[in-house]
Amino acid sequence: MIVVAGEALIDLVPQGTGALAALTPARGGGPYNTAVALGRLGSSTAFCSRTSRDTFGEALLDGLRSAGVDVSAVQRGTEPTTLAVATLDAGGSAAYTFYVEGTADRLFSAPEALPAGTRAVSFGTCSLVLEPGATAYERLLRTAAGQGVFTALDPNIRAGLIPDADAYRARFTSWLPSVSLLKLSEEDAGWLGGSPREWLAAGPSAVVITRGGDGLTAYTRDGAEYSVPGEKVDVVDTIGAGDTVNAALLHGLAATDALSPEGVAALGARGWDRLLGFAARAAAITCSRAGAEPPFASEVSEV
Repeated sequence: MIVVAGEALIDLVPQGTGALAALTPARGGGPYNTAVALGRLGSSTAFCSRTSRDTFGEALLDGLRSAGVDVSAVQRGTEPTTLAVATLDAGGSAAYTFYVEGTADRLFSAPEALPAGTRAVSFGTCSLVLEPGATAYERLLRTAAGQGVFTALDPNIRAGLIPDADAYRARFTSWLPSVSLLKLSEEDAGWLGGSPREWLAAGPSAVVITRGGDGLTAYTRDGAEYSVPGEKVDVVDTIGAGDTVNAALLHGLAATDALSPEGVAALGARGWDRLLGFAARAAAITCSRAGAEPPFASEVSEV
């Protein structure tokens, strides 16, 4: 079982140009997209979050169930669902304005135990910023790591939600001893201001940096560096591409029995080439269609 912990929200995606373009609701949130992608790829997956009892919340749970994701660990509340209004640039990249005050996912509380058979837990995005839920997710991260569970972190920076950048950067650094796999975009790495080698020294077994259409690079604790190019594709938008990379990495590590520091260390050049290539192919499929629509296992060749 791979558990994904974090927010589920509704993206409002413009269907044209201009400030008053019609907005279409779509299921979203970095952790949510990661969970759906894992389920579609065939990994046994559970979602750990808090969602609203409103119609958007019900739609979010329906999307998880359709992907085969276990939702028994999802907490519910009467507060509204978080909304994210997307703006797409000419290249299909999305920027977001968030409506988060008083929403359900902010009130997440850490569960007493992870689902039986949990092999990995993935964290990231808004859930690690917005209090009081951020402290609860942080507690879950440290608890899982303390129990020897493989942990993955994608900070997926949303600068507009971070009131104190320096405080967040310090908090991010404090998480690293509890992180097994750190994945982040080139833009996030620049915003955080560190380097893969600095982060590896703090704890993770590997750091993977995505570079959009230019591909992915993995850095490992033994000083090695592995890269694959991006897959050529006609980009509709990039919504959910990074989340698909998260899922593909975790799915691939699970498929090769490498969800451990020892397993990551043993991958070598051949293992990383296959894993990163698989993640690049999966992300390219997501970019080829509108919204966060990650591929099913039948659409992407296995690791």
